[in-house]
This record gives sequence, C-alpha cells and structure tokens, in this order.
Amino acid sequence: MTEKFERFLALHVPGDPAILYNIWDVGSAHAVEKAGAKALATGSHPVADANGWPDGQRVPIDFALANAARIVEATPLPLTVDFESGYSTDPDTVGRNVWRLAHMGAVGCNFEDQVIGGEGLHPLAQQVEKIAAIRRQVGENFFINARTDLLLKTQEHDDALIDEVVERGKAFAEAGASGFFVPRLSNSAQIERVVREVPLPLNVIAFPGAPPKQEWASAGVARISHGPFPHRALMAKLEEMAREAIL
Repeated sequence: MTEKFERFLALHVPGDPAILYNIWDVGSAHAVEKAGAKALATGSHPVADANGWPDGQRVPIDFALANAARIVEATPLPLTVDFESGYSTDPDTVGRNVWRLAHMGAVGCNFEDQVIGGEGLHPLAQQVEKIAAIRRQVGENFFINARTDLLLKTQEHDDALIDEVVERGKAFAEAGASGFFVPRLSNSAQIERVVREVPLPLNVIAFPGAPPKQEWASAGVARISHGPFPHRALMAKLEEMAREAIL
C-alpha cells in the first residue's frame, strides 16, 4: 500500500499536472484505466447520479465505502474518493469515517468545506479541526485533498476572494492537508498567486469553457479533475443513442 501512496503523491507535479478523469463505478474505472490513466478518482455527483441519489452526501456512507472497495479490488491504480464533508460535522466522527475509507484501500480523498444542505462554508477553525482529526486517524501517507468552495458561492472572483482562498489554503496546510482543491479557479494570474502562497499542490477542475490544460499547467497547477462532466456527457450520449434506436 505504501507504494500506491508514493505513486499517487508523485503524480502531483506543478507544471505537469495529474489528470483525473472522474469515475463512478468499476466499469467506468476500467474504461479510464484502459485510456492510460495513472490514477483514478471518483466524483460524488456521478456516483450519486449513477445510483439514483441526489448529490450532497445523500449516498449512504456504507454504499460509498463499498463502492470504493469494489473499485480498489478491480484495478491496481491508486484511487482517491470524493468524500464530500466526511458525513459529519463532528471532527472525531469525520476522522473515523475517513479512517474507514482508508482501510477500504483508497489512497486519498477530497474533503470540502461547504455546508451540505445549508448555506455558506464551515468556519475556518472548525474545518481546520476536522482536517487535523482526519490526519490523526489516517497517518501521514493518506492524501487529504482539502477543498474550498469559496468560488462556487459567488460570481465575484476578485482579489479579496482570493485573499480568503489563500487564507484557507495556508490553514489547511498547517492542519495536515496534502493538497488544495479550488473548484472554479481558472484565472492564470490568480492560480499563480495561490500556487505561490499556499504550500500545497493545487487542484483545479476542468469544466466546459475552461482554459486549456496547458495554460493551467504553465501557471503551476499540479492536478486537474473533471468532476461530474464525464458522466453527464456519457449520459447525454446514451440518451441520444437510445432516442435514435427507439424513434
């Protein structure tokens, strides 16, 4: 298992980012593996959509863990899991839940700071406490990809907002995070600032209309995820093919 952790961590190279084309089950894992992936990552939204639940920790935790275990058993590639907010607001419970995920064979997880089912973000001090609790439970190798959803909560992606992003990133790093995930961060100058000021490899998410990955690589991005978009595109294509067959 140590070799998997090391292999996954080594993929996070600023300027030569790891590409994680998000999956949701064993079948999608095999397809992405055959495409040449070096690691695998689930997305919470596609896992939920593919199995009939809404996103937002509505997938039962035991199902999410079992789904991760099946993917780990089916492929030799390192797997990181979108674990949303850890299925609790209590730091110790979050830590234990992520420990269960680690013992299913995952090498890492995304851990977000938005209030699921509510408004805004969890207070920074509380989020730091949860990250520290996770680290205590899972040891030093597990990759905690600490995510801030600041840019998802507003359309005003100005310097003041990036100040908050940097503040959260630095605090997450001190608490024991392994990586920093900022969905919807796309401006190269803002990316360069975050890379320069936050001592963690930066993860951004590809989305329709996003800059080309080489532009992000040049700004210092170390990881590019694809979130729910692969599943959405595949389902749209399936619907199109079904319509052509039925009509």
